Amino acid sequence: MTHFPGLQGMAVTLLLASFCTVQAAETPPPLSAAASDPASLRWMVGAPPPADKIIRFDDGSYFHFPQLRWSVSHFRQLMPTVNVARGLGAPVPLARALRSDIDSLRFTPLGSKDTMTWEQSLGASYTDGILVLHRGRIVYERYFGVLSESGQHGAMSVTKSVIGVLGATLVAEGKLDANRKVADYVPELAQSAFGDATVRQVLDMTTGLKFSEDYADPKAEVWQHAAAGSPLPKPADYTGPHSYFEYLQTVAHQGRHGEAFGYKTVNSDVLGWIIARVTGKSVNDYLSERIWSRLGAEQDAYMTVDSTGTPFSGGGLNTGLRDLARLGEMLRNDGRYQGRQIVPKAVVDDIRRGGDKQLFAKGGYDLLQGWSYRDMWWVTHNDHGAYMARGVYGQRIYIDPTAEMVIVRYASTPTAANAANDPVTVPAFEALGRLLLAQPK
Repeated sequence: MTHFPGLQGMAVTLLLASFCTVQAAETPPPLSAAASDPASLRWMVGAPPPADKIIRFDDGSYFHFPQLRWSVSHFRQLMPTVNVARGLGAPVPLARALRSDIDSLRFTPLGSKDTMTWEQSLGASYTDGILVLHRGRIVYERYFGVLSESGQHGAMSVTKSVIGVLGATLVAEGKLDANRKVADYVPELAQSAFGDATVRQVLDMTTGLKFSEDYADPKAEVWQHAAAGSPLPKPADYTGPHSYFEYLQTVAHQGRHGEAFGYKTVNSDVLGWIIARVTGKSVNDYLSERIWSRLGAEQDAYMTVDSTGTPFSGGGLNTGLRDLARLGEMLRNDGRYQGRQIVPKAVVDDIRRGGDKQLFAKGGYDLLQGWSYRDMWWVTHNDHGAYMARGVYGQRIYIDPTAEMVIVRYASTPTAANAANDPVTVPAFEALGRLLLAQPK
């Protein structure tokens, strides 16, 4: 099965038609990172742009490649959003100690006999922006295409991990009981598959749900989820759910809860609903209050929403690259940042311990053997104790506690599935961790 975590609701009928047309035709190799550079292709430049350079949400073109490479840095221009406020305090600058030896770092991609340099890996992974913190200081920072220091980019399913931190924080503080049933917090879900699942099973995605994220199947439930969450007006003959919350109430059982890991975006949407109920605040406001306004962030973040204004907890977060790094650094420091305990240390300890490896192995991630999933974070269990937030098209937060390193990357690969870039990303990040670990304190 092909997993595409966290695609935002879209013009489903048009995109499905487009997908089927593409599948029926011979698909040429994707353009390289250089050839698909959105700045060079001049998407959306002009007043108005030329007709062949316009990208729209309502016709699905915003998620076609190479247009996608522009869209991921401009979602707010294309669809409704809500703010994640940074607060009114002054930004806290990140210290800098740039290194000149990272681009030449060599590593061997998974399944390859040939080495690659770090710099070559940036093009191979269609990087839009990448930043590395070592011991809290920026040692590497580069931007490509239309992303800049002041720009923002879609985090895709990295959103899930951020929402997971909020949920785990409520658990650590005793405001949310991980062993209670979902229906105890959201009675509207009592008749759905989520009703008899525990909050812990939602957090770790071990729920038994009839929900396929196979985008190659036009009948997969993920398309129904996308249709419900799309903020566009529904067709006159549409009879399905009209929002994320409405859709969640229709999810049916398949299998038993707690028996296997199964990556399904709807778990994150349910967690977002639980958080909103427990806190009395929308997810975007609670994220601002609890984390974003305490990081000394440079920019507000924002989240895409459905037609009722509900933030998309499965993949709607957009941030500046440096602010994403601040969040990663906070977690690397046991939830503490700039002298403040932002989330409980117990949250970070729980993530780092990881989840059940045997349940994770049933998820079918051949490139991630020995990993686990906890609180919506991917835990490597490697010798550095690294853990990661992952999003389609190459989004990453990679935290290496042993090397005292945080890597954040925004990207726009031609293939959504993470399996397409893991063979480069995973060994590259591990190699950089080894390099930085060797630096004396």
